[in-house]
Amino acid sequence: MTSKRKNTNPNLAQNKKAYHDYEILDKYEAGIVLVGSEVKSVKDGKVSLKECYAKFIEGELFVTGMHISEFREANINNHEPLRTRKLLLHRQELKKLAAKLQNVGLTIIPLRMYKKKHLIKVEIGLCKGKREYEKRSAIKEREVKRELDRVTKSFRK
Repeated sequence: MTSKRKNTNPNLAQNKKAYHDYEILDKYEAGIVLVGSEVKSVKDGKVSLKECYAKFIEGELFVTGMHISEFREANINNHEPLRTRKLLLHRQELKKLAAKLQNVGLTIIPLRMYKKKHLIKVEIGLCKGKREYEKRSAIKEREVKRELDRVTKSFRK
């Protein structure tokens, strides 16, 4: 009698570096076009979002630089690990994103990949790059907050 454990974390991959390097202005949920061997690799957690970004090509949104490792059992029908993959959004959302991208310094970064029911979704963020001093101040604020939490926790005991 074996019982299957449910995975409580639906995240398949997360881009933690994006939260450090960018200020996220807006988030969108997008579908992604994958082939069969890519789906199996993603479900195994063999995907990296570190160096990827999204760009418009002929009015459609594509993600480049997303590394999905090859699926060992796929043999000759395997996929290319770094190919460009199409993101699926509603036409109104695409137009809104394209209009916002006209501003200088904004980019679209995939933040996480997750399962929603039986589908694989990508959360993308409209981001603005942080400067070095902004990153340092964010780290300092986080450390101060952590220290305050420690002190208040010790007084509660």
